[in-house]
Amino acid sequence: MRKEDLLSEGERSVLRLHPHWKTILRPILLLILVLAGYGALVYFRGHVPPAAFLGSGVLAIIVLIGAAIPVLRWQTTTYGLTTRRLRLRRGILSRQGRDFPLIRISDVSFSHGLIDRLLGAGTLIVESAGEHGQLVLTEIPHVEMVQATLFQLVEDEQQRLARDEL
Repeated sequence: MRKEDLLSEGERSVLRLHPHWKTILRPILLLILVLAGYGALVYFRGHVPPAAFLGSGVLAIIVLIGAAIPVLRWQTTTYGLTTRRLRLRRGILSRQGRDFPLIRISDVSFSHGLIDRLLGAGTLIVESAGEHGQLVLTEIPHVEMVQATLFQLVEDEQQRLARDEL
């Protein structure tokens, strides 16, 4: 079944985002540094004792796995905006999801510091009526655009429901 098939009748996808790429920057840089160090060790030492070669190979594999997990977590985490709801999905082996109907959202705001502004990321704060109250989504790329889009979708949904009630 395609993801578009999971939408209700009349609903269409507007945005689909992953967390900002800066969330995987540290593990990738660590992987590059370890692999470069491993390559330098092999290159400059010429003959490497088998124990050192095996130990550094194990370290490289551990770091590779340590970098792969955050990348997979980043890849499998999605924020979706449709014309009717805000959808959150995450999980590598098992999946978790939450949907927030736009009609229940009462306020949408964002914040970002200097580094986030330079990188184009930020925190999106969604106020919702009901038991969950406030939803805080961190590391959202293009957070100002997402906030404006979400706010407009909430307004459009409220107008659509008001028209349907008439």
